[in-house]
Amino acid sequence: MTEPGCRFCRANGLLSDSAVLETQYFYVLSSLDSALQRAGMIVPHRHSENPFEMTPEEWVDFGRALAAARDHFSSHQPDGFTLGWNVGAVGGQNVFHTHLHIIPRFAGEPLEGKGIRHAFKQQGKIA
Repeated sequence: MTEPGCRFCRANGLLSDSAVLETQYFYVLSSLDSALQRAGMIVPHRHSENPFEMTPEEWVDFGRALAAARDHFSSHQPDGFTLGWNVGAVGGQNVFHTHLHIIPRFAGEPLEGKGIRHAFKQQGKIA
């Protein structure tokens, strides 16, 4: 299933980069963001807006895609990873096609030891 105009629906031809690996239901992109040069995303081939819409078959293959992405990004020798879904506009989602961000983390980086909740806790906006 393809959504017209969706950047991550590959049949639309809107991606400016190529997948670094693929599984049956997913493909993995490396980040084009200069601030996250060693990061990437796992994206389902089928259009869905968020992970709550993924099928049971996609969830099974997601484990394979996540392991393959970990192996791919491990070539950078990270000391850890941050994984994150942005769901809905208020949740920070900008491309409304399901995708999981994979961010390799390194000892000595400015935000070492700071996880996903760090920014919210600094603002006092999360319990």
